[in-house]
Amino acid sequence: MNLQVENVRVYYVNGSRKIENFCWAFILLWGALGFSTVGFSSYLRKDLIPFLSAEQILFIPQGLVMCFYGIAGFFISLYLWSTIWWNVGSGYNKFDKRKGVFSLFRWGFPGKNRRILIQFLIEDIQSIRMEVQEGFLSRRVLYMRMKSQQNIPLSRIEEYSTLEEMESKAAELARFSKLSLEGM
Repeated sequence: MNLQVENVRVYYVNGSRKIENFCWAFILLWGALGFSTVGFSSYLRKDLIPFLSAEQILFIPQGLVMCFYGIAGFFISLYLWSTIWWNVGSGYNKFDKRKGVFSLFRWGFPGKNRRILIQFLIEDIQSIRMEVQEGFLSRRVLYMRMKSQQNIPLSRIEEYSTLEEMESKAAELARFSKLSLEGM
C-alpha cells in the first residue's frame, strides 16, 4: 500500500515478516530440537523420541556434536524469530516535493538506533537507477543515485517479481521527482 498525494509520495518497504523467513525459522527450530534431543538421548542411553533411535550413537563424539548443532541451530532460529518479531528492515521512502526532501525510514534492531531516518535534498539526487541481473540468482534493485555518485537502495533484492513491475515503479518515481532514469 502506497500513499500518493499531489506533492508527496510514500512507498512502503516490507521488512523481515515474509513467508520465507517464517518457514526457515520453523525448520531451524525443529531441526535444532531434533539434534538436541538425539544428542541428549545418546547421553542418557534412552530413546526420548520413539522414532529417533539413539542406540547406535555414542555420546562422545557424535552425541556431543549433535548437541552442539542443536544449540547453534536454536540460537540462529532465535535470531531469525527476533528479526521477524521486530520486523527489521521495514519502513518507507517518502518524496516530498513541497519541502524538497527525500526521507528514507527503516526499523532496525532494538536499542539506541532502532529508528533509522535519513533525509536528503531532492536537488542532491542525480537520477533513479535500476540494476537488473538475470540468471539463477537474479536481482532487481532500484537505487537512487546521488550527485556524489553514491547509490542508495530504495528496494530489496527480491521485491520485484517481474521486470515490467520494476520498470513501471522506476518510471513513475522518476516522473514524479523529475529525475532521469538509468539502467533501462
